[in-house]
Amino acid sequence: MEFRRINSPFDCLLFDLDDTLYHSGTGIAVACKRNIDEFLAMKCSVSAERASHLRVELFKTYGSSLAGLILFTNSDRKHASRVLKRLGIEEECFQVVICFETLNPELFRLQPASSAVPPAAPVVLKPIISAFEAAIRIAGFDPQRMLFLDDSERNIAAGKAAGLRTAVVGRRTKTVEADYAVEDLFRLRSVIPEIWGEKLPPAASVLAAEEVGGGGEGTMMLGNEAPDKALPSPAAAAIEA
Repeated sequence: MEFRRINSPFDCLLFDLDDTLYHSGTGIAVACKRNIDEFLAMKCSVSAERASHLRVELFKTYGSSLAGLILFTNSDRKHASRVLKRLGIEEECFQVVICFETLNPELFRLQPASSAVPPAAPVVLKPIISAFEAAIRIAGFDPQRMLFLDDSERNIAAGKAAGLRTAVVGRRTKTVEADYAVEDLFRLRSVIPEIWGEKLPPAASVLAAEEVGGGGEGTMMLGNEAPDKALPSPAAAAIEA
């Protein structure tokens, strides 16, 4: 299922890994499978049993049930692979994994034995703007149609400066540069229903316009909604049964 088919304003979700895609103690694999099944049953008007089979079919056929999922981490590829495996998320869930090696290819190119020692190449990592420019180039989407999710305020600020839509993870209130605040990814659908081509209910829109504890721009988090009522992070949409 592609974002455009569900009238989403986003073509790509760009996920950070550590402290964003997971947090300690989360039973992410089981909960994500259950919520994906519920999502497919609703969107495709099929039974719960058929939705479960459909999830597996989509994974085996396309590697994902949503297009445009990209992992964007400062970690090396080995760490990213190890964490995804621990979470029960297939690496093929993501169209691209952008990691330390991707951002710094010059550091891994072998030099001829007879050549002079080259000057040290600058290390490119978030929140350096060039890291975001590289990620946007690799993703191949309009940055205004890309949603970047990260727990770091510095990374969120840099992502916004690079032209991305942004969601700070692990907070109930938005930062200056964040378009959304997502306390945890289990609540992603209730916070940013636009990803699924849906709108916030009227009551939620009022909450979204008010800052917790006072005036201001405020939070997009619905604190009284149970986590298991929301769909999971789309980054887990291709978890294999």
